[in-house]
Amino acid sequence: MLRTVNRLVLGLVGLVLFVVGGAVLAAGLGLAVPSWWPWGTRHDVLLSRARRVRWHDQDWWWPVMIAVLALLVVLTLWWLLAQLRRARLAEVLVDSGDGEGALLRGKALESVLEGEAEGLEGVARARVALVGRRSAPGARVSLLLEPHARPAEALGGLEGEALEHARGSAGLESLPAEVRLRGLKHGARRVS
Repeated sequence: MLRTVNRLVLGLVGLVLFVVGGAVLAAGLGLAVPSWWPWGTRHDVLLSRARRVRWHDQDWWWPVMIAVLALLVVLTLWWLLAQLRRARLAEVLVDSGDGEGALLRGKALESVLEGEAEGLEGVARARVALVGRRSAPGARVSLLLEPHARPAEALGGLEGEALEHARGSAGLESLPAEVRLRGLKHGARRVS
């Protein structure tokens, strides 16, 4: 979702800047601009004094401006914090027995989990993302099941084989997993 929001916001900001900048440049070069455009000649200023002080004597002006600016600040801070938060765990801390510990790449563990999950009966495709802290990781697993698959068996195989192997090989006490199951779309069978 964050990727979609980023693309949408950047696209809208880019489009607005392109249109406004192009229109200001056209007016500055003396080219024809639409009649509704506020700056028609190269000698027009962007904000005249009359426009700057137009609403200052109105009672609603300052509360509306403060509310709009506060909303803009909150949305900007939400977007910034969402950018800083990592969606995936980059590495997992493995107890090596020497007191130091070793680091296992998160992507390697994800790909092994995906491979084992895709090898289960009835699983067409698997996607795994490690989340949490490197000392206490968790997994988000998405399984795409084939039409003949039994969800209980696929879930039992995932827990009993793939997740158990990952726990054992990484030396983890637990590896909690959130599993989402979806069925593969298929056409109806014809009966003759």
